[in-house]
Amino acid sequence: MTKTSASNPTGAPAATANHAPNSFAGEPPGVLFGLPMPMARAMGLRGVSVGGDQAQVSMDTQADMSNSRGQAHGGAIATLLDCTLAAAVRAHDPAGHGVATIDMTLHFVATGSGTLTASAHCDRRGRSISFARGEVRDAAGALVATATGSFKLMPRTPAASGA
Repeated sequence: MTKTSASNPTGAPAATANHAPNSFAGEPPGVLFGLPMPMARAMGLRGVSVGGDQAQVSMDTQADMSNSRGQAHGGAIATLLDCTLAAAVRAHDPAGHGVATIDMTLHFVATGSGTLTASAHCDRRGRSISFARGEVRDAAGALVATATGSFKLMPRTPAASGA
């Protein structure tokens, strides 16, 4: 279990934590840890690592993801956290499960820009509901945001043809 500290108040794994190797390396845009996700392509999300109840996802902020001050918009940071927490919840079988977000609580701590990396940990995985927490840090390691969420875990089924 990760301990909290002044630099890591959530106890979530830091961006430099020792995560499992990414067996999904080289995925095409729009695929995040084995699941097709058009939002991943639109937001430029890249799966860094997944496994052991943890996930790490990075995003390079672009001009069209900015707020009026030129920093990453809160909605872009929320999307990064939502996808990373969801990946942590399905880290036990990333390609075999999908999730639906039930709720997510977000705390913005500082502004962020450039490359942002979210790290998340699944705190508890039930038969159908799971709980995760995570954080976003910038390239210098500064804490940008924290989040907790609950997710409905669902086995993946092939998409219907013609859909």
